[in-house]
Amino acid sequence: MTSETKIYGLIGYPVKHSVSPQIHNAAFKTVGINAVYLTFEVKKEFLKKALDGVKALGIKGLNVTIPHKVNVIKYLNKLTYEAKLIGAVNTILNEGGKLIGFNTDYTGVLKTFETYKIDLTNKKIVLLGAGGAAKAIAFAIAEKASSLIILNRTKRKAVNLVKELNKKLKVNALGNSLTFKALKNSLKDADILINATSVGMEPNVNQTLVAKELLQKDMIVFDIIYNPLETKLLKEAREIGAKCINGVEMLIQQAAEAFKIWFKIEPPINEMRKAALKSLTGEEN
Repeated sequence: MTSETKIYGLIGYPVKHSVSPQIHNAAFKTVGINAVYLTFEVKKEFLKKALDGVKALGIKGLNVTIPHKVNVIKYLNKLTYEAKLIGAVNTILNEGGKLIGFNTDYTGVLKTFETYKIDLTNKKIVLLGAGGAAKAIAFAIAEKASSLIILNRTKRKAVNLVKELNKKLKVNALGNSLTFKALKNSLKDADILINATSVGMEPNVNQTLVAKELLQKDMIVFDIIYNPLETKLLKEAREIGAKCINGVEMLIQQAAEAFKIWFKIEPPINEMRKAALKSLTGEEN
């Protein structure tokens, strides 16, 4: 580090388990950018002060995670179309003291399906969850899918998300409570199942929302969790022969999109992917 080193980082609470520093610092090193990516634990009550600090200290860009993705909006000068549409921000660009909010989860999910050569057009998609990540995914895929069903343990959240989707995008998504019966009916002829909840994440690796008997071998199962790399849901889907996608690719794609926003150049995505996998598995890939 020198006096010329530019600072980027992640704000959230907590942030200590994030692999974003490994991903972005590997990218900076590969491209030869004199920058460092740090994590900043920021409690809700200090969010405004933290963003004032970003301007005062000349921090060039940030990623934003739980619990600030929605609350951060009121402190920003401008939002992109996707951020405005979703009502959540996960990336900030400091452009000469003006803070611009982006949502790269939106692009990240589309790029993930693109990487796996999966066309979402006319697909029946079942999405589990109605939180921040689920919302970004829903807005990204709703217009392409022939049918989108959102299931959530709190039915009201699923119904509210569906109302917002249908109003803003003029689609006909459906929302329901996440019960065995609703899952069974929804998954009957589904092409793609997406888990956008934290069920199955470390340390609760033996949990899944979907009984194995409801999975089908000709469906695609995408779990946005990346720790563990193979959740119980993905393990059981793999065992019956379904195509499986874990959360690493979406993690990489949204990080790559943030890199592009900050530096206006193509990100070294292979190096970013290697750094993420090394951080998650402890092994060189």
